[in-house]
Amino acid sequence: MTRPRFSRKPALVRLLSVAALFSIILIAIQSSFFTGSRAPVNLDIPILSHFQSNLQQCVANRGLGLTAHIIDHCSVILKFPQGTNSTWYNEQFKIFEPLEYKYDVCEAILLWEQYRNMTTVLTREYLDSRPDGWFDYAAKRIAQLGADKCYNQTLCEEHLNLTLPAKPPFHPRQFRRCAVVGNSGDLLKTQFGEEIDSHDAVIRDNEAPVNERYAKHVGLKRDFRLVVRGAAGNMIKILNGSDDEVLIIKSVIHRDFNAMIKKIRNPVYLFQGIVLRRGAKGTGMKSIELALSMCDIVDIYGFTVDPGYTEWTRYFSTPRKGHNPLQGRAYYQLLECLGVIRIHSPMRAKRKQDWSDVPSREMINNAHRAALHLKKKQAGQEGGLGRFVNCKVWGKSGPYGTGPVSGSTDMTDTRKESNYNRWEIMPFESLREEARKHYMQMEGVSLYKMDGNKLDDLVCVKHPLKSEA
Repeated sequence: MTRPRFSRKPALVRLLSVAALFSIILIAIQSSFFTGSRAPVNLDIPILSHFQSNLQQCVANRGLGLTAHIIDHCSVILKFPQGTNSTWYNEQFKIFEPLEYKYDVCEAILLWEQYRNMTTVLTREYLDSRPDGWFDYAAKRIAQLGADKCYNQTLCEEHLNLTLPAKPPFHPRQFRRCAVVGNSGDLLKTQFGEEIDSHDAVIRDNEAPVNERYAKHVGLKRDFRLVVRGAAGNMIKILNGSDDEVLIIKSVIHRDFNAMIKKIRNPVYLFQGIVLRRGAKGTGMKSIELALSMCDIVDIYGFTVDPGYTEWTRYFSTPRKGHNPLQGRAYYQLLECLGVIRIHSPMRAKRKQDWSDVPSREMINNAHRAALHLKKKQAGQEGGLGRFVNCKVWGKSGPYGTGPVSGSTDMTDTRKESNYNRWEIMPFESLREEARKHYMQMEGVSLYKMDGNKLDDLVCVKHPLKSEA
């Protein structure tokens, strides 16, 4: 029986890509000989240009009408086709959403690959290590403190100890596959429920209900939930006795959260992540950041990335105005073709998902190395500290699994049953093998982002390795 012709396509595409890259490298080497240059051949730009070509093809294949236009080895513009209906009006700038978006692919690769190694939960060791961490930064995470600084650290600790682990409770590579489930009304057009539940961990947002009514559309598995202040009042009803679901508070601890937390058994933490001023917006984007810091593969559902999306709807409520649809769709498509996420949507629900047109992990790693080398060269920082080149502040902490477990000493009887132990004193040996290997490769260092979009402002905390402890 002969094999179908289409089964050879992915292998042929990869072969052509390798041949093209080899040709670029060969030309670069030959050029150095003909010019008589003895300087080392700089392959960063050819590698990045090759990656851009693959990203362009990925967008063409998967973008549902979007096209990528290469400016140079780092810059690309994603454009919507003529006739796209831009209905989202920006009241602040008095303009409709544009139909094209420019991105720096090199910066995006560095940003999101770095996120795979980062801690996205606020911890005591971060506040201890960061300059003025308790005095200045902690106050920003406590609403209605009555002061803009923590002049009394003890008082600030009392506010935060409901949600403040000593060390990271979650680790890079802890889960293999994670599903991030948005709240889009388009989920009702699909039956992704069983597929979502097949993931190692499922992350949901705010007040999204999980029950039999919506099970075939969004599944029943519940592991993590990113919540904002406005959802605090309804959270007890939404949780409906699900004690193991971990709540991650997106912004600040507040009296509304404190009141809610004392009535539930769920572990609760504060989110610590990058403030992305460009790209997609909203709680869903933060959920992706959280997932990427814990998971190898991040599948997203319910993010409304299809043509014709003109207003934000929720699968459990009436339509309402919401996020910028075109801006979000373009950015999510960029992330998919950078290998950061995998998009699942109604437009793709009826065909088998094929990820062969997304750049391979090897190609992404090569582009990441080239982008990092180019950035360091431009900054005059060649050599450097390898994976720790962006560590501006260093701190030390005790061995894995040590330190106080989260939770106030004056907990209610309900909170005394909270399942923090499952995460915070988990034996190192019980972690997934990939997570243990990564921890050793990182030399026991936890990476934390400070503020803003900059890549080169990390707080890095060193833990003694098991052999050193």
